[in-house]
Amino acid sequence: MPRHRIILILACVVAAIFATGLAFRAGVFKSAPAPAAVGGPFQLVDQNGAPTTEKALKGKWSAVFFGFTYCPDVCPGTLQGLAAATDILGPKKAQDLQIVFVSVDPERDDVKQMKAYVSADYVPKTTLGLTGTPQQVAAAAKAYRVYFTKVGDGPGYTVDHSTAIYLMDPKGRFTTVIPYNLPPEDIARRINDAMRGRSAISSGP
Repeated sequence: MPRHRIILILACVVAAIFATGLAFRAGVFKSAPAPAAVGGPFQLVDQNGAPTTEKALKGKWSAVFFGFTYCPDVCPGTLQGLAAATDILGPKKAQDLQIVFVSVDPERDDVKQMKAYVSADYVPKTTLGLTGTPQQVAAAAKAYRVYFTKVGDGPGYTVDHSTAIYLMDPKGRFTTVIPYNLPPEDIARRINDAMRGRSAISSGP
């Protein structure tokens, strides 16, 4: 084979290797795209009237979902499912998990109403109820990519809203979405898998 052709082939190989390296650095060959940013700063108040920010998510796993206290089915069903999942996880892991319920109905869900709601027997004792001004609630919902809109007029109006649960790790970082209406066993499994996965990463070399 002529020498100039050998040189040309070698140059092509080197160029291909270099291009592949750049592609990996740019993330072209990642097995999956990075998850969309979920979560972020917020300024709300809890069921005791205490100002609360995203710092409340630090130190524990947090199952965050948005709803309202006058919700007839989705919200109580979600809380009941999380309560059952917490029992399945067992005391040791349950103490590392908090439920964060953010109201999308600030017009009716004041601090007094939130406190009464999260004090119900079927609501996990680790539940943090958050509300705020319409502007504060809208900002929190936007950070979590949550949709909500008021439906109807008068005191009996309802609120259409996103139903997913967002699992955040103890550093306040988004981990996974738990779809609405999963059986408690599946909710517990997803939370447990996330806890084990993050623990394995933290304890790795």
